Amino acid sequence: MRLLKLVPDNTNLHFLKWQWPTTIISVLLMLGSWTLMFTHGLNMGVDFVGGQMIRVTFTQSATAPVAQLRGEVETLGYGEPIIQTFGKPNEISIRLRLPEGSDKDAALADAMAKKITANIKQNYADARVDGVDSVSGKVSKELGWTAFKALGFASLAISIFIWYRFEWQFGVGALVSLVHDVSLVLGLFAVTQMEFDLTIVAAILTVIGYSLNDTIVVYDRIRENLKKFRKMPLEELLDLSVNETLARTVVTSGTMLITLIALLLLGPKVIFGFSAALILGIFVCTYSSIYAAAPMLIWLKVNPTSFVPGEGSKDEAP
Repeated sequence: MRLLKLVPDNTNLHFLKWQWPTTIISVLLMLGSWTLMFTHGLNMGVDFVGGQMIRVTFTQSATAPVAQLRGEVETLGYGEPIIQTFGKPNEISIRLRLPEGSDKDAALADAMAKKITANIKQNYADARVDGVDSVSGKVSKELGWTAFKALGFASLAISIFIWYRFEWQFGVGALVSLVHDVSLVLGLFAVTQMEFDLTIVAAILTVIGYSLNDTIVVYDRIRENLKKFRKMPLEELLDLSVNETLARTVVTSGTMLITLIALLLLGPKVIFGFSAALILGIFVCTYSSIYAAAPMLIWLKVNPTSFVPGEGSKDEAP
């Protein structure tokens, strides 16, 4: 039985001939993303702006009525709650932003908690409130700054590793690719105003890891071909390397997208932003490994002669 091949053998697509149009598009998208972030900002969630978490157990029920409870709490006028199960199916946490002015008047937060818990107990006889926890806006802002520093340091450390593993041009290319990918994912949340919380930070860190993986696969093939074909024009060599890794890229990205799209369409509302961030991340990581990471080697004038041919290599004639 013949195996299904999504990408034919010996593809010869000329990716690099589109390097300038795609570069212009990428730069415009990055500028647009950062402009939106500075003008509209991100819709920071409870994790970053402060909030209150109420833990409830439904002692006589096998599962908590999450969807019904979400609608009832939302009608109380404190905004859209984030309700998640944890531990057992009948144990939930309700997270809400603190009401305006609660930094100056703590009684506002207490009144919100009492109103919500009273409403839950009135509607559900078996509801047991296990605790009410508050996080101040100051602590949340520190948490947000720490999260963004983690993203920056992760990107920088990855680029240094690639610099050490390959050549400095590869490290710069990887850093540009990472900045491109993260910028476009942040731009998605700036333009849609989906809630940005620690779950999304985890998604962006996953995107950074995927971008690194995709870029290194392409870079490793480029390095091998630099050893084999030292006389080949660099643009032609990059096209060859991208084509040789194309099947792997399509299969890896495709299988991940199938899972993520299922999560986006069928999963709970609480992971919608996480799934959306990863879906966009898969697209932009695949795109940037071809149209950001690879062209950087041309513009930074990587030197093929610095790569010593390995044993059994095929050095082409001039």
